[in-house]
Amino acid sequence: MPALLSTAISFGLVTIPVAVVPATESHSISFRQIHLEDGGRVRNRKICQECGQQLRQDEIGRGWELPDGSLMEVTDEDLDSLPLEHVRAIEVIGFNQAESVNPISLGHSYYLAAKGAIAAKPYTLITKALQRTDKIAVVRYSLRDRTRLGLLRVKDDVLLLQQLLAPDEVRSPTLVGAPEADVDDHEVQGALQLAEAFDADDLSGFRDTYTDALTEIINAKIEGREAPAVPEQEAPGAPVVDLMSALNESVAKARATRGDTGQDATVHKMAPKKRAATKTTAASTKKTAAKKTAAKKASGRKPRSA
Repeated sequence: MPALLSTAISFGLVTIPVAVVPATESHSISFRQIHLEDGGRVRNRKICQECGQQLRQDEIGRGWELPDGSLMEVTDEDLDSLPLEHVRAIEVIGFNQAESVNPISLGHSYYLAAKGAIAAKPYTLITKALQRTDKIAVVRYSLRDRTRLGLLRVKDDVLLLQQLLAPDEVRSPTLVGAPEADVDDHEVQGALQLAEAFDADDLSGFRDTYTDALTEIINAKIEGREAPAVPEQEAPGAPVVDLMSALNESVAKARATRGDTGQDATVHKMAPKKRAATKTTAASTKKTAAKKTAAKKASGRKPRSA
Protein backbone atom coordinates (compact mmCIF):
# COMPACT_ATOMS: atom_id res chain seq x y z
CA MET A 1 0.00 0.00 0.00
CA PRO A 2 1.43 3.44 -0.89
CA ALA A 3 2.35 5.67 2.04
CA LEU A 4 0.34 8.78 2.81
CA LEU A 5 3.53 10.74 3.40
CA SER A 6 7.17 10.37 4.28
CA THR A 7 8.29 12.07 7.46
CA ALA A 8 10.44 11.39 10.52
CA ILE A 9 10.06 10.82 14.25
CA SER A 10 11.92 13.47 16.22
CA PHE A 11 12.90 12.06 19.64
CA GLY A 12 15.22 14.53 21.29
CA LEU A 13 18.32 14.62 19.08
CA VAL A 14 17.35 11.30 17.44
CA THR A 15 15.68 11.38 14.02
CA ILE A 16 13.96 8.27 12.62
CA PRO A 17 12.82 8.43 8.96
CA VAL A 18 9.41 6.75 8.61
CA ALA A 19 6.57 6.32 6.14
CA VAL A 20 2.96 6.78 7.32
CA VAL A 21 0.61 3.99 6.20
CA PRO A 22 -3.11 3.70 7.10
CA ALA A 23 -3.63 0.98 9.72
CA THR A 24 -7.28 0.33 8.85
CA GLU A 25 -9.33 -0.24 5.72
CA SER A 26 -13.03 -0.27 4.92
CA HIS A 27 -14.77 -3.23 3.31
CA SER A 28 -18.12 -1.49 3.11
CA ILE A 29 -20.00 -1.83 -0.19
CA SER A 30 -20.84 1.46 -1.90
CA PHE A 31 -23.70 1.96 -4.34
CA ARG A 32 -24.26 4.24 -7.32
CA GLN A 33 -27.39 6.29 -7.86
CA ILE A 34 -29.45 5.07 -10.83
CA HIS A 35 -32.55 6.21 -12.72
CA LEU A 36 -35.28 3.71 -11.81
CA GLU A 37 -36.98 4.02 -15.20
CA ASP A 38 -34.06 3.05 -17.43
CA GLY A 39 -31.25 2.07 -15.04
CA GLY A 40 -29.02 4.92 -16.15
CA ARG A 41 -26.39 6.22 -13.78
CA VAL A 42 -27.19 9.48 -11.99
CA ARG A 43 -24.17 11.74 -11.52
CA ASN A 44 -23.76 14.64 -9.13
CA ARG A 45 -22.83 17.54 -11.38
CA LYS A 46 -21.35 20.70 -9.89
CA ILE A 47 -23.47 23.60 -11.12
CA CYS A 48 -22.95 27.27 -10.22
CA GLN A 49 -26.14 28.75 -8.81
CA GLU A 50 -25.25 32.18 -10.23
CA CYS A 51 -24.56 31.43 -13.89
CA GLY A 52 -25.86 27.87 -14.23
CA GLN A 53 -22.61 26.55 -15.72
CA GLN A 54 -21.27 23.07 -14.99
CA LEU A 55 -17.79 23.50 -13.50
CA ARG A 56 -14.54 21.56 -13.57
CA GLN A 57 -12.72 20.84 -10.32
CA ASP A 58 -9.98 23.39 -11.11
CA GLU A 59 -12.68 26.08 -11.37
CA ILE A 60 -13.95 25.49 -7.83
CA GLY A 61 -12.54 27.19 -4.74
CA ARG A 62 -13.61 27.38 -1.11
CA GLY A 63 -15.75 30.01 0.59
CA TRP A 64 -16.98 31.03 4.04
CA GLU A 65 -20.66 31.83 4.40
CA LEU A 66 -21.25 35.24 6.00
CA PRO A 67 -24.26 36.04 8.22
CA ASP A 68 -26.08 37.66 5.29
CA GLY A 69 -25.75 34.48 3.20
CA SER A 70 -23.04 35.78 0.86
CA LEU A 71 -19.81 33.81 0.36
CA MET A 72 -16.29 35.10 0.96
CA GLU A 73 -13.48 33.28 -0.84
CA VAL A 74 -10.71 31.71 1.25
CA THR A 75 -7.63 31.08 -0.91
CA ASP A 76 -4.68 28.72 -0.57
CA GLU A 77 -2.53 31.74 0.22
CA ASP A 78 -4.82 32.57 3.16
CA LEU A 79 -4.36 29.08 4.58
CA ASP A 80 -0.61 29.14 4.02
CA SER A 81 -0.38 32.38 6.00
CA LEU A 82 -2.03 30.95 9.13
CA PRO A 83 -0.04 32.04 12.21
CA LEU A 84 0.73 28.44 13.19
CA GLU A 85 4.01 26.63 13.64
CA HIS A 86 4.37 23.98 10.94
CA VAL A 87 5.48 20.64 12.34
CA ARG A 88 7.82 19.01 9.84
CA ALA A 89 8.21 15.75 11.77
CA ILE A 90 6.42 13.59 14.31
CA GLU A 91 7.74 15.33 17.41
CA VAL A 92 7.73 13.45 20.72
CA ILE A 93 6.71 15.96 23.38
CA GLY A 94 6.33 13.62 26.37
CA PHE A 95 5.37 10.20 27.72
CA ASN A 96 2.33 9.05 29.66
CA GLN A 97 0.73 5.91 31.09
CA ALA A 98 -1.32 3.99 28.52
CA GLU A 99 -4.36 3.71 30.81
CA SER A 100 -4.51 7.50 31.20
CA VAL A 101 -5.84 7.95 27.64
CA ASN A 102 -9.59 8.31 27.18
CA PRO A 103 -10.56 5.80 24.43
CA ILE A 104 -13.18 8.23 23.12
CA SER A 105 -10.44 10.71 22.20
CA LEU A 106 -8.68 8.29 19.84
CA GLY A 107 -9.09 8.90 16.11
CA HIS A 108 -7.55 7.39 12.96
CA SER A 109 -4.60 5.00 13.27
CA TYR A 110 -1.49 4.75 11.08
CA TYR A 111 1.45 2.36 10.97
CA LEU A 112 4.91 3.90 10.84
CA ALA A 113 7.34 1.97 8.63
CA ALA A 114 11.08 2.50 9.05
CA LYS A 115 12.65 3.97 5.91
CA GLY A 116 16.08 2.66 5.06
CA ALA A 117 18.80 0.93 7.05
CA ILE A 118 19.65 4.14 8.91
CA ALA A 119 16.22 4.09 10.59
CA ALA A 120 16.38 0.47 11.77
CA LYS A 121 18.33 0.94 15.01
CA PRO A 122 16.64 4.10 16.37
CA TYR A 123 13.23 2.68 15.32
CA THR A 124 13.91 -0.49 17.31
CA LEU A 125 15.25 1.58 20.21
CA ILE A 126 12.10 3.64 20.71
CA THR A 127 9.96 0.52 20.20
CA LYS A 128 11.77 -1.37 22.96
CA ALA A 129 11.66 1.65 25.26
CA LEU A 130 7.88 1.96 24.89
CA GLN A 131 7.39 -1.78 25.43
CA ARG A 132 9.47 -1.95 28.60
CA THR A 133 7.93 1.08 30.24
CA ASP A 134 4.36 0.23 29.16
CA LYS A 135 3.95 3.89 28.25
CA ILE A 136 2.80 5.83 25.21
CA ALA A 137 4.51 8.80 23.59
CA VAL A 138 2.52 12.00 23.09
CA VAL A 139 3.47 13.58 19.75
CA ARG A 140 2.71 16.46 17.43
CA TYR A 141 2.53 15.89 13.69
CA SER A 142 1.16 17.40 10.49
CA LEU A 143 -1.18 15.57 8.14
CA ARG A 144 -3.13 17.10 5.26
CA ASP A 145 -1.85 20.59 6.13
CA ARG A 146 -3.13 20.43 9.68
CA THR A 147 -1.11 20.14 12.88
CA ARG A 148 -2.51 17.47 15.17
CA LEU A 149 -1.87 15.82 18.51
CA GLY A 150 -1.30 12.07 18.56
CA LEU A 151 -0.01 9.04 20.43
CA LEU A 152 2.76 6.60 19.61
CA ARG A 153 2.32 3.05 20.87
CA VAL A 154 3.63 -0.38 19.84
CA LYS A 155 1.58 -3.04 18.07
CA ASP A 156 3.39 -6.33 17.31
CA ASP A 157 6.80 -4.59 17.32
CA VAL A 158 5.54 -1.91 14.90
CA LEU A 159 5.03 1.73 15.85
CA LEU A 160 1.41 2.83 15.67
CA LEU A 161 0.43 6.51 15.39
CA GLN A 162 -3.06 7.31 16.66
CA GLN A 163 -4.78 10.64 16.20
CA LEU A 164 -5.78 12.26 19.49
CA LEU A 165 -8.83 14.49 19.57
CA ALA A 166 -8.59 17.78 21.43
CA PRO A 167 -10.35 17.87 24.82
CA ASP A 168 -13.02 20.26 23.51
CA GLU A 169 -13.87 17.73 20.76
CA VAL A 170 -14.93 15.08 23.30
CA ARG A 171 -18.39 15.58 24.75
CA SER A 172 -18.97 15.11 28.47
CA PRO A 173 -21.01 12.06 29.56
CA THR A 174 -23.03 14.40 31.76
CA LEU A 175 -24.98 15.28 28.61
CA VAL A 176 -26.61 11.86 28.93
CA GLY A 177 -26.63 11.23 32.65
CA ALA A 178 -26.70 7.87 34.41
CA PRO A 179 -30.03 6.40 35.59
CA GLU A 180 -30.61 5.84 39.29
CA ALA A 181 -31.51 2.34 40.43
CA ASP A 182 -30.84 0.16 43.48
CA VAL A 183 -29.12 -3.17 42.83
CA ASP A 184 -28.12 -5.80 45.36
CA ASP A 185 -24.66 -7.27 45.73
CA HIS A 186 -25.84 -10.69 44.56
CA GLU A 187 -27.27 -9.11 41.39
CA VAL A 188 -23.90 -7.51 40.67
CA GLN A 189 -22.26 -10.90 41.27
CA GLY A 190 -24.67 -12.41 38.76
CA ALA A 191 -23.73 -9.81 36.17
CA LEU A 192 -20.04 -10.58 36.76
CA GLN A 193 -20.64 -14.29 36.19
CA LEU A 194 -22.53 -13.47 33.00
CA ALA A 195 -19.65 -11.31 31.79
CA GLU A 196 -17.24 -14.17 32.49
CA ALA A 197 -19.49 -16.59 30.56
CA PHE A 198 -19.48 -14.20 27.58
CA ASP A 199 -15.68 -13.98 27.52
CA ALA A 200 -14.45 -12.52 24.19
CA ASP A 201 -10.67 -12.33 24.43
CA ASP A 202 -10.22 -13.53 20.83
CA LEU A 203 -12.01 -11.30 18.29
CA SER A 204 -10.44 -12.92 15.22
CA GLY A 205 -13.60 -14.91 14.49
CA PHE A 206 -15.87 -11.87 14.30
CA ARG A 207 -16.83 -10.71 10.81
CA ASP A 208 -18.82 -7.93 9.19
CA THR A 209 -21.91 -10.08 8.63
CA TYR A 210 -23.78 -7.22 6.96
CA THR A 211 -21.19 -6.94 4.18
CA ASP A 212 -21.07 -10.73 3.82
CA ALA A 213 -24.85 -10.96 3.46
CA LEU A 214 -25.00 -8.01 1.05
CA THR A 215 -22.27 -9.57 -1.11
CA GLU A 216 -24.24 -12.81 -1.25
CA ILE A 217 -27.36 -10.95 -2.39
CA ILE A 218 -25.41 -9.12 -5.15
CA ASN A 219 -23.78 -12.36 -6.34
CA ALA A 220 -27.16 -14.09 -6.46
CA LYS A 221 -28.62 -11.32 -8.63
CA ILE A 222 -25.60 -11.41 -10.97
CA GLU A 223 -25.84 -15.20 -11.37
CA GLY A 224 -29.61 -15.13 -11.77
CA ARG A 225 -30.29 -17.42 -8.83
CA GLU A 226 -32.60 -17.08 -5.89
CA ALA A 227 -31.36 -15.03 -2.99
CA PRO A 228 -30.67 -16.93 0.26
CA ALA A 229 -33.57 -17.16 2.68
CA VAL A 230 -33.70 -14.79 5.60
CA PRO A 231 -32.97 -16.75 8.80
CA GLU A 232 -35.75 -16.88 11.35
CA GLN A 233 -35.25 -14.63 14.31
CA GLU A 234 -36.36 -15.27 17.84
CA ALA A 235 -39.27 -13.21 19.03
CA PRO A 236 -38.27 -10.43 21.41
CA GLY A 237 -38.42 -11.52 24.99
CA ALA A 238 -40.86 -10.20 27.52
CA PRO A 239 -39.75 -7.40 29.85
CA VAL A 240 -37.50 -8.64 32.64
CA VAL A 241 -39.44 -9.02 35.86
CA ASP A 242 -37.14 -11.24 37.94
CA LEU A 243 -33.62 -9.97 37.33
CA MET A 244 -31.93 -12.85 39.16
CA SER A 245 -33.81 -15.47 37.14
CA ALA A 246 -32.86 -13.71 33.91
CA LEU A 247 -29.19 -13.64 34.97
CA ASN A 248 -29.22 -17.32 35.93
CA GLU A 249 -30.78 -18.31 32.61
CA SER A 250 -28.38 -16.12 30.62
CA VAL A 251 -25.32 -17.58 32.36
CA ALA A 252 -26.56 -21.14 31.75
CA LYS A 253 -27.23 -20.48 28.04
CA ALA A 254 -23.86 -18.77 27.52
CA ARG A 255 -21.94 -21.60 29.15
CA ALA A 256 -23.94 -24.23 27.27
CA THR A 257 -23.00 -22.50 24.00
CA ARG A 258 -19.32 -22.64 24.98
CA GLY A 259 -19.62 -26.28 26.07
CA ASP A 260 -18.93 -25.35 29.67
CA THR A 261 -20.97 -27.60 31.96
CA GLY A 262 -19.50 -26.31 35.18
CA GLN A 263 -21.62 -26.59 38.29
CA ASP A 264 -21.15 -22.92 39.16
CA ALA A 265 -23.42 -21.67 36.39
CA THR A 266 -26.12 -20.79 38.94
CA VAL A 267 -26.01 -17.40 40.58
CA HIS A 268 -26.53 -18.03 44.27
CA LYS A 269 -28.12 -15.48 46.50
CA MET A 270 -25.93 -14.05 49.22
CA ALA A 271 -26.42 -15.15 52.81
CA PRO A 272 -28.36 -12.81 55.11
CA LYS A 273 -26.29 -10.13 56.71
CA LYS A 274 -24.76 -11.10 60.06
CA ARG A 275 -26.11 -8.00 61.75
CA ALA A 276 -29.71 -9.03 61.14
CA ALA A 277 -28.98 -12.59 62.26
CA THR A 278 -27.34 -11.32 65.47
CA LYS A 279 -30.34 -9.19 66.32
CA THR A 280 -32.71 -12.11 65.77
CA THR A 281 -30.60 -14.44 67.90
CA ALA A 282 -30.33 -11.89 70.68
CA ALA A 283 -34.07 -11.35 70.71
CA SER A 284 -34.72 -15.09 70.82
CA THR A 285 -32.23 -15.51 73.68
CA LYS A 286 -33.96 -12.80 75.71
CA LYS A 287 -37.36 -14.39 75.21
CA THR A 288 -36.06 -17.84 76.22
CA ALA A 289 -34.35 -16.46 79.33
CA ALA A 290 -37.52 -14.64 80.33
CA LYS A 291 -39.57 -17.83 80.01
CA LYS A 292 -37.08 -19.82 82.16
CA THR A 293 -37.09 -17.15 84.87
CA ALA A 294 -40.86 -17.10 84.95
CA ALA A 295 -40.97 -20.89 85.18
CA LYS A 296 -38.54 -20.93 88.10
CA LYS A 297 -40.56 -18.34 90.00
CA ALA A 298 -43.73 -20.29 89.43
CA SER A 299 -42.18 -23.55 90.60
CA GLY A 300 -40.77 -21.92 93.74
CA ARG A 301 -44.13 -20.62 95.02
CA LYS A 302 -45.74 -22.41 98.03
CA PRO A 303 -49.26 -23.78 97.57
CA ARG A 304 -51.98 -21.81 99.27
CA SER A 305 -53.57 -23.45 102.37
CA ALA A 306 -57.16 -24.47 102.13
